[in-house]
Amino acid sequence: MADVITYRDAVAEGIAREMRRDASVVCLGEDIAAAGGVFKTTMGLLKEFGPGRVWDTPISEQAIVGAAMGAAMTGMRPVAEIMFSDFLACCWDYLANEIPKVRYMTGGQVTVPLVVRTANGGGLGFGAQHSQATENWALTVPGLKIAAPATPADVIGMLAAAIRSDDPVVFFEHKGLFATKGPPPPPGHVVELGRAAVVREGDDITLVALASMVPLALKAAGVLAGEGIEAEVVDLRCLVPLDAATVLASLRKTSRLVTVEENPYQGGWGATVVSVVADEGFGLLDAPVRRVAGECVPLPFADTLEQQVVPSVDKVVTEVRRLAAY
Repeated sequence: MADVITYRDAVAEGIAREMRRDASVVCLGEDIAAAGGVFKTTMGLLKEFGPGRVWDTPISEQAIVGAAMGAAMTGMRPVAEIMFSDFLACCWDYLANEIPKVRYMTGGQVTVPLVVRTANGGGLGFGAQHSQATENWALTVPGLKIAAPATPADVIGMLAAAIRSDDPVVFFEHKGLFATKGPPPPPGHVVELGRAAVVREGDDITLVALASMVPLALKAAGVLAGEGIEAEVVDLRCLVPLDAATVLASLRKTSRLVTVEENPYQGGWGATVVSVVADEGFGLLDAPVRRVAGECVPLPFADTLEQQVVPSVDKVVTEVRRLAAY
């Protein structure tokens, strides 16, 4: 394999590794076969595995997720693609009311081991119906695991864990990260779901981020380092399971916390992280907790307006300066 791999290619590579390993893994979605996916994240899968395992579907999110649910309940491990995460709303009954409840309601007699992959997030000027960060939608539903990798290596390792999971996983791939590059992981690479990563060490403040907000937080940390403020950056990787222990361990060093999330402030995942910290780590804090999040408005189409709505390096740096001076 090459010295670097793009996030986009890592998706196809991660799926292919699991399809080679396990014949029960199949893929389905709109334009994922011959077209290789609208974001080119399934390139090469049809050629290697054939139409028996890589299925183009009609333009119906309900059909895609309903078929995946049935396949999962009867012995397959389907990987279903919903083209944009905004379109999860079209199959929400399956995702919220059916899939996460089957194992519980059957007392474990029936499992639904499926992955719903979806392209998530803004920053590309796709407008209000194709740019939302919707991790917080899924976070409200007990029974779903939620993964959102920030690097190509994590894409491959977390896909492996997601596809092998006996519980359903919603796997958010960030559109703004598809072109980014990183070192490819070794064969057999698996990243356990629910294990955060400290991607930058620091003693002064903890920045907790997810997906595209991780490189943004790292950039902000670089700016702050020039001012003598050393930020520790925690990549959550997953919202369910949530690795609160890594966040609390970081706070024992820094005593200050800023969450950086793309989804709207109203009901965002940062509020859950902050509530856990307030409950279990209040004594570790030397300052109020701050949340940098998306504004509570539909995402604008115009680039300059969209940039005002989503978190930025400047917004993070400003909040950290305020906390450092508290």
